[in-house]
Amino acid sequence: MDGPTAQWLQRLGAEIAWAYALRLAVALASVLALGVASGRGDLMVPLLLGVFASALAEADDSWRGRLKALAVTLASFAVVGLGVAELAARPLALLAALLGCSFVFTLLGAVGGRYRTITAATIILALYAAISEPGAGQAPMPAGRVAALLVAGAAWYGLLSVLWSAAAPVLPVRHALSGVYLALGGHLRVKAGMFEPVRGVDLRARRLQLARSNAHVVAALNTAKDAILARTVPGRAPQGALAQLLGLYFIAQDIHERASASHYPYGDWTEVLFHSDVLYRCQRVLHLQGDACTQLAEALRRRRAPEVQAPHGPALADLHASLDWLDRQAQPEWQRPLRSLRAVARNLDRLSTQLATATRPPTEPLRGDISLLDLAPHSLREAGARVRAQLHVRSALFRHAVRLTLALAAAWGAMQLTDPQHGYWIMMTTLIVCQPTYGATVARLAQRVGGTVLGLVLGWALMRLFPQPAVQALLAVLGGVAFFLTRTQRYTTATAAVTLMVLMLFNHGTGAGYALIVPRLLDTLVGAGIAAAALLLVLPDWQGRRLGAGAADALAACATYLRQIVAQYATGRSDDLAYRVARRRAHDTDAALTTVLSHMLHEPPWVRRHARAGLDLLGSTHTLLGCLSALGAHRDLQPDPGAHTLPQDDLAGRAAEALAGQIEAVAQALRTHTPPPPGDGSADAWARTLDAAPPALHTEPSLLHLQLAQVCRQMEPLRAAAAQLVQVAPAPAHRHAWKNASK
Repeated sequence: MDGPTAQWLQRLGAEIAWAYALRLAVALASVLALGVASGRGDLMVPLLLGVFASALAEADDSWRGRLKALAVTLASFAVVGLGVAELAARPLALLAALLGCSFVFTLLGAVGGRYRTITAATIILALYAAISEPGAGQAPMPAGRVAALLVAGAAWYGLLSVLWSAAAPVLPVRHALSGVYLALGGHLRVKAGMFEPVRGVDLRARRLQLARSNAHVVAALNTAKDAILARTVPGRAPQGALAQLLGLYFIAQDIHERASASHYPYGDWTEVLFHSDVLYRCQRVLHLQGDACTQLAEALRRRRAPEVQAPHGPALADLHASLDWLDRQAQPEWQRPLRSLRAVARNLDRLSTQLATATRPPTEPLRGDISLLDLAPHSLREAGARVRAQLHVRSALFRHAVRLTLALAAAWGAMQLTDPQHGYWIMMTTLIVCQPTYGATVARLAQRVGGTVLGLVLGWALMRLFPQPAVQALLAVLGGVAFFLTRTQRYTTATAAVTLMVLMLFNHGTGAGYALIVPRLLDTLVGAGIAAAALLLVLPDWQGRRLGAGAADALAACATYLRQIVAQYATGRSDDLAYRVARRRAHDTDAALTTVLSHMLHEPPWVRRHARAGLDLLGSTHTLLGCLSALGAHRDLQPDPGAHTLPQDDLAGRAAEALAGQIEAVAQALRTHTPPPPGDGSADAWARTLDAAPPALHTEPSLLHLQLAQVCRQMEPLRAAAAQLVQVAPAPAHRHAWKNASK
């Protein structure tokens, strides 16, 4: 089959979301068909809720990993489902069980991402088990049967998930890498904006935009790494398609380092080279390389041979020609920026080479250290240590667990005052709306209420238009599928879809769909209000109190990264695990600082009065990381590893160690909320010494010295930004000061 139809089918098969939708549709439709064929509509609700809970607990993994996770999930579901069903006749005991589940399972999320989804789904299943209890006038279902039906629904969807994972083992890895290259394409285009030679441009705003873009790339890289690790057998090198995808992951890491490189203050370039087109040519190359990354991402997503068509080769040749012309003019004021621009051009050459490598099939196996750092716990002792590490009031997870548990207790009280039999939607809404941060909770509250209203109006209209049971069953299936397809990106739509599904199911099973509209709306409003009140009154976790610690972590990671980089200028370039871990840690902490600041900007004005100081510090730390990334990108310019170390290399090593110590001193000051040590002029002295040092290579001045001098010049703005934050930011809560931590 050729033509548009074949292309459409190829695109459909490559979309991982459609495979997800198909699994859900099969699971939901089969349960509904079973209920209709058996005439036992009362069985459908617990079975469908079990399917939902299992889908919520699903995490990306190999089929073996999914099978193990499914066993853990079903065991948790069985214990919780049976316990809640057995306690249904004793409200206070049931409340204690639900609150205990909420607190314990929330803390168990510290074990790791895979277990975080399982524990969150288990809390939801506890409420599902309560919802499954029959109302007044209906024959009670034995507790064991309720739990068995919930587990059966979960097992049915889990089996479909395991089979799909076995049939398409590396498809999720391809999609994760597609996300990486898509994020890299956007990051390169954002970076191109830094080269725009226009006076009066707000470079501070562009640096913050670059930091946010970098956070997206870091998140995508971590997702891809987890997907690869999940399919890697310990002690064995990846083979076949997985090995090829691992190679693309390493290329993406190198492209990210090169894209993050900052070689010179961009504003100075604009002033000195305002009448030249060289900066526009740099900008054009970056745009074209960003487009090439996007093309590579699309090829990975559609399972096609990657073909990069962006003509960045001629654009690079034009850039080099422009630099040669500027060099021939022999203008003294151009020499310093030209040194840096030649390094930029060299970096773009290497980036182009990496893109070309990514588009060619591998001709030889991966060489060198190809291990990845696996942070998942490998024993019960390690898992227990992670949970115990959260048992203090400064832990964001502990505060969220306490807040969520007390919010659910308040929701239980509201349910007892309104509708003890069917008011569990109040608790469900509270559970879903109550998020770890203020901004996320406010956003989820608006999405939940808006989606519920939309779903109720749509459900009322569709029940009037389509009273046929078969059509309503189909609408219920479509609503469930739409919920899972949109719940991560468009939660308002997801809420409307699940509300529609609930109305159709209740109307199909009991004919009580219309009677559910007003109670569902009121329950949603009450539950959302309780979640909002809990966020403000119970251990509010204002992100501004975490800003100093986040910046300290970022700076400490930068110091480690600097030491790793400079060591390789003497020993030779090697992308070994130690170097990659240091590089990834530096970018992870920078992205975490960006996320903390982003959350803080959504908090009430009275708790973010130091936002400007935080933005200045983020700009300084990200600029520092860019200078270090430029050093890392050019590690192949070191002398022959077999040669004797040159005197100026000793100078670079001593300067780097001094700079790392100063960076760590600023980090320690931020961590203890004390003013950083005042500058003694040593950083400027190091910068002058490095600028005056003779070249380490015969062809041009040492890029190592040039970039280390840039790091030196960044120390004073960094120290000033840290001092400003310490002066205006609130002190972090004391480890044992519960009262102060609640303010």
